[in-house]
Amino acid sequence: MERSILHCDLNCFYASVELLTLPQLRSLPVAVCGDPESRHGIVLAKNELAKSFGVRTAETIYQARRKCPELVCIPPHHSRYAQYSQLVNGIYLRYTDLVEPFGIDESWLDITGSKHLFGGDPAAIADAIRAAVKRELGLTLSVGVSFNKIFAKLGSDYKKPDATTVISPENWRSLLYPLPVTDLLFVGRAAAAVLERLHIRTIGQLSMADADVLEAALGKQGRQLHQYANGLDRSPVRPYHLSEPIKSVGNSTTYARNLTTREEVRSAIALLSDSVAMRLRRHGLYCAGVQVGIKDPQFKNISRQKQLGRSTHLMRDISAAAMELIDTAWKYPSPIRLLSVTAIHLTEAAETFEQHSLFETAAEAGSEKQEKIERTVDAIRGKFGAGVIGFGGSKDPL
Repeated sequence: MERSILHCDLNCFYASVELLTLPQLRSLPVAVCGDPESRHGIVLAKNELAKSFGVRTAETIYQARRKCPELVCIPPHHSRYAQYSQLVNGIYLRYTDLVEPFGIDESWLDITGSKHLFGGDPAAIADAIRAAVKRELGLTLSVGVSFNKIFAKLGSDYKKPDATTVISPENWRSLLYPLPVTDLLFVGRAAAAVLERLHIRTIGQLSMADADVLEAALGKQGRQLHQYANGLDRSPVRPYHLSEPIKSVGNSTTYARNLTTREEVRSAIALLSDSVAMRLRRHGLYCAGVQVGIKDPQFKNISRQKQLGRSTHLMRDISAAAMELIDTAWKYPSPIRLLSVTAIHLTEAAETFEQHSLFETAAEAGSEKQEKIERTVDAIRGKFGAGVIGFGGSKDPL
């Protein structure tokens, strides 16, 4: 049986959610930025009007405002985006339990087994979903309708905003062959450069290339991309309750001025570790390892990681491990432009990996006390806002 797969992509999601509470900005070019006051603030999302000026995601605010001097920059509210993402997926679940989120603003739906309950026409069902999301939440989305996940994703990208595109067994070659190969899912910058050297620039050229040559150039990915370009993707849509488990939790910051002292770095790491620990507790997870990333003003990157003696979701433990890594990898006062802290090797229960010692009881007691403190801070933040309280030593380093 031919499958009926939808890919639903919310249009300008972050910006659209922000404009729900800021309707006075709807007629203006708007960008959601990591730090609207920083010279290195990055554009996280933009509305359609800003996009028409050439504003791009991931460019700096400085670059964006050179293209669009009237650009309105607003800060992000990630908890609000997570809430709307859940609400949107709740609408999708009315049509099928096979809903697989792909990031916060995209999801695949397999309606093969349920479409007969809603009239049987996948395109009409896509239109009904778009109408429900717009009516109930005030958001728009583009939907691709096809017989596999890869082509459905290409369909949602094909026409925006607020559109349905059908890529069928009859029309997929005429629609997709002329598209640049970079439009295909999982063709990143590195793969595109290799394909360019093989003079492969379109999806059509990729589909007609020799699969053995592609595998020799790109490994297993080459053969997989060849299958994708020929409509041979067979990957299933996972049920919503079996969403891919979280593999890491991290946070990073680019600083308005370079950090040069250990005290500045320690404050920055404390803030990042606090955010990471809070998110771990929110998900009911512990980490058995910590990874740090450092970028200097010349954009040189260093990454270090370590295994922990016991899994944790406490800011104190994550911050201590991160500082230990930085102290061994970095020489002060060499300047630091960006820092990241990532919790890795996640588990759903606390585990101990070191041999038991005479000091274990004292350490456990200290951890229990710290756990109570940090969960109390979580509760206060939940009631009064994230910025109302912080830990000593975790002040903004700038």
